[in-house]
Amino acid sequence: MDTVTAVRNRILQLCGERGITINKLSTISALSPSSIKSILYGKSQNPKLLTIKLICDGLGITLGEFFSTPEFDALEQEIR
Repeated sequence: MDTVTAVRNRILQLCGERGITINKLSTISALSPSSIKSILYGKSQNPKLLTIKLICDGLGITLGEFFSTPEFDALEQEIR
């Protein structure tokens, strides 16, 4: 699994746990729906940390909580 897929999966997991739609997430994160959809649908291959931070702020979690999952811990090194 790559980092972009892990970010996508984590956003979907957090939204699912909270019963939040993508449109609701965009509202509470002060982002456009297209910004979030570009991450979720693979158009954005390098989501900015600031974008992820805004999503975390909207969800009421820290960046540490966002990235503190076995999925992120298991990522292989991107540069070889």
